[in-house]
Amino acid sequence: MLVTSRTNRNWLPEVFNELFNDNFIMPRTVSNNTPAINVIENKDGYVLELAAPGMTREDLKVTLNEENNLVIDIEKKAVTTENNDQAKETETRYLRHGFSMTKYHQTFILPEDVNMDSITAAAENGILTITLPKLMPEEMKREVKEIAIN
Repeated sequence: MLVTSRTNRNWLPEVFNELFNDNFIMPRTVSNNTPAINVIENKDGYVLELAAPGMTREDLKVTLNEENNLVIDIEKKAVTTENNDQAKETETRYLRHGFSMTKYHQTFILPEDVNMDSITAAAENGILTITLPKLMPEEMKREVKEIAIN
């Protein structure tokens, strides 16, 4: 049986201290600029869920670029002076600011079976949900074209 001593470990660098910490099993938190993302596949298509707490529809932008890649941009608009004045009046302040993502950009390469014309997006309760329907099998068939030889 291996026993790890926890006495006098102050000489170890902080990185090694984390290995012996009681909470080392807990997953590390992601960067404030990297939202949590779920990608789900079912028989009808794919669903991409992106955590965007505190963001409004105006802060979110979903596009298909010229290569038919899905591009998600999030940029929190500047805080208005009205919000600043309100915070001063109530004398509030953050003790911990856990979701302070202000700018995010991500490009996703989509599978070939995604129907590019039927992609939809919705934002509700801090979650951006993008639905990517699959093409029907008959839509996936490619036409055979004979090329004349000169």
